[in-house]
Amino acid sequence: MAADIDLDSLANDRERIRKEFLRDPRPESSARGIHHTAHISSDVQRTVEFFQGLLEFPLTEIFENRDYPGSSHFFFDVGQGNLLAYFDLPGLDLEEYKEVLGGHHHLAISVTRERWDHLRARLDDAGVEYMVESTTSIYFRGPDGERLELLADPLGEMYGTKVL
Repeated sequence: MAADIDLDSLANDRERIRKEFLRDPRPESSARGIHHTAHISSDVQRTVEFFQGLLEFPLTEIFENRDYPGSSHFFFDVGQGNLLAYFDLPGLDLEEYKEVLGGHHHLAISVTRERWDHLRARLDDAGVEYMVESTTSIYFRGPDGERLELLADPLGEMYGTKVL
């Protein structure tokens, strides 16, 4: 962390934004949910083996991407009617994953505590490196370096704080 960051000022900003924008009661959202979040895959088979084979998220469909001829668009069921999507972009020279402003930092996927323990053991067996960040959170990288999290907190909670 940069030494010149004023942590008190940032905390004050957070509190100002909280007071200005958080509503009680919270208004109803205009959205009905996340249809899917889409990521880029360098290798369709490897991605399917990782998400379906290792993490046990069933592949639900695969078809040609309407925006890029020859590209596959494919989807995994991550529960509660939510989809994780990937597509490949054959022929494009893409850089490796990196964090950029406005970009993807990580995808947190909710699992039960029992499933968390089970999937942690599967990550161990597969030799996937990960970091446990509290007793309910595992961070690791997907097949193309994307940052993923398995979170055993209940939906709508984060480390004991209700967020929904």
